[in-house]
Amino acid sequence: MPPDFLANPPRRVCVLRLSALGDVCHALAVVRTLQDAWPATEVTWIIGELEHKLLGHLPGIEFIVFDKKAGGAAFGELRRRFAGRRFDVLLQMQLALRASLAAALVPAEVKVGFDRARARELQWLFTNAKIVPREREHVLDSLFGFTERLGLARRSVRWDIPLPETALDYARRAIPDGQPTLVISPCSSHALRNWSAEGYAAVADHAVARHGLRVLICGGRSELEVQYGQRIAASMRQPCVNLVGQDTLVEFLATLQRATVLISPDSGPAHMATTVGTPVIGLYAATNPARSGPYYSREWCVDRYEAAARRFRGRSAAELPWTEKIERPGVMDLITPADVNERLDALLAARK
Repeated sequence: MPPDFLANPPRRVCVLRLSALGDVCHALAVVRTLQDAWPATEVTWIIGELEHKLLGHLPGIEFIVFDKKAGGAAFGELRRRFAGRRFDVLLQMQLALRASLAAALVPAEVKVGFDRARARELQWLFTNAKIVPREREHVLDSLFGFTERLGLARRSVRWDIPLPETALDYARRAIPDGQPTLVISPCSSHALRNWSAEGYAAVADHAVARHGLRVLICGGRSELEVQYGQRIAASMRQPCVNLVGQDTLVEFLATLQRATVLISPDSGPAHMATTVGTPVIGLYAATNPARSGPYYSREWCVDRYEAAARRFRGRSAAELPWTEKIERPGVMDLITPADVNERLDALLAARK
């Protein structure tokens, strides 16, 4: 059993959540809960290299970057950084053997992990305290099990990511004042979660013609994302601005903050938008929005997971394991432009 932290708050807490972008956004709400409950507690966060580019400037948190590409050297760096240090508790929020091996190097009296049923990849062997077992939770709700295990019943579902003036300047150029804007972030790191470029183009044309929205296409610098941006722009009949590959993560976050709405598959940007209060129309067929949808925008998601379960698994979604991903060729074709337009129309009508 962990000590009574309500009576004696921990002096030092280590959080281990390396990736991915959406999951570190979820984890930040857990960190904010710790900070609100125990403002004197020092927080150290072991985080991935890409994710550090989004959150590494946050004040009040010591970040230790774990470079997965460095192989064994990354573990050696962790050992060096933790020499002579001690934590009261480690929150091991990553289900990956690599993360558990990193957790083994964290000098903490209490190491909290997932309950046995959810502790995949042998995570249960590397922790000495478990969160309360629960089933069929949203990912963010499951991570709040860690603060509850420490005795904190009250959640702080906030992010408060400060945006540098340079990022705000970029966003003001991308979305000038008074211009309602649809941002399309078309690509997930999982290619089979991606919708068609032609589908995005059809929805973008509808957004311009029906609602007078300005359309921005955003994304990273990978060849796939660049090609997607070009294909969407080329397929549109209405004007758009293609910004793929032109921003940093923090500049993109600032742009999302100024946007009217984001359309995206199950990907990091959907959760980034949530952190800045921008509604998201999530496109879900390969994954279940009840588990991984944008936390405050699940009502606006296009949800074809049930149809995917029946077509590709021969069962209902309720019969599948909660973490089941249906990443099969053609699964995202279950979503039509009309489906997305309906959600866009409904969201904009609700915001009037």
